[in-house]
Amino acid sequence: MSYILIDRSNYFHNLNIISKQIKGKDKLFVVLKDNAYGHGIVQMAKLSKEFGIKQSAVQTIKEAMSIKNYFPYILVFNDLPQNKMNGIGFAINYIKYIEKIPKNSIVELKIDTGMHRNGIKIKEIADALRLIKNKNLILKGVFTHFKSADELTSEYFWQKENFKEVKKEVKRVCNNLKIPLPSFHSHNSAAIFRNKNFNEAFARSGISIYGYHCLSYPLPNPSLKPVLSLWAEKINTSKFKKGARIGYGGVFETPQNMTVSTYDIGYGDGFFRNDGLTPIKTANGKNILGRISMNSMSINGDDKEVCLFDDASYLAKHFHTIIYEITTRLSPNIKRIIV
Repeated sequence: MSYILIDRSNYFHNLNIISKQIKGKDKLFVVLKDNAYGHGIVQMAKLSKEFGIKQSAVQTIKEAMSIKNYFPYILVFNDLPQNKMNGIGFAINYIKYIEKIPKNSIVELKIDTGMHRNGIKIKEIADALRLIKNKNLILKGVFTHFKSADELTSEYFWQKENFKEVKKEVKRVCNNLKIPLPSFHSHNSAAIFRNKNFNEAFARSGISIYGYHCLSYPLPNPSLKPVLSLWAEKINTSKFKKGARIGYGGVFETPQNMTVSTYDIGYGDGFFRNDGLTPIKTANGKNILGRISMNSMSINGDDKEVCLFDDASYLAKHFHTIIYEITTRLSPNIKRIIV
């Protein structure tokens, strides 16, 4: 069966680089949402705990519960609880959410500083903090998200200035309401490497912990290492004469007598469906032949197993997409193995 290898040493290498950049692993939120970007949420939680990470961020309560035993604190980005949950905090993305959260729950207030996707408006901060106090909610953090930290534009600096104003307003209102001052965090993966003097309570790292960044020259180029490699096992081998047409539509025709093997993975398992017109190579340079089927693909040669990729950036370029989409699409049913 096809499987995914998770490289422990590469993961720890990335965590070390990021921790040094933000002055301590105790300041790092590892973002494990969407099955840890396809890497396997439980596997990555285990490794994070082994390294000494104390907090993570996920998308849903279901994800949080699956890794609750690995972290003292988990932040849920986009789900609301029915009951108070110990050790789990909930992002307030809209002011109307406050009335839906059970009393005494831990919350973190997300502020829209310019991405305009979700978050409380800056002018709503005072009202939101009053509602939080009246509901007896525990305000643990206030955070935002940068939309262009990986691009050389003024928007990153504009949002940073906006978040400075957010901090001032939060401190002012908290002092007036006698609410304990929350922690502040704004840095995502790209912002972490653009800031040489990190001075916030926490940073949230997603794609960089898995070994990738989207920073282009002249922005920093951290020496991260991809954590995930995808492997497929051979189902069958056949020998074809020149002119044999392989797969759906027969778009690939053997240019000479060839040995071709079928492997046990396809687009139903989350690997992108190739049209067969532009060739894809495996990690060791073998050609994927023709159109990829739902649960299988054809490759030249007769290797017992093949590494389809150990660096998602190649496939992201081929399919004109982003690294995130290559890894998050991988089926959770594929076995993940830590090595």
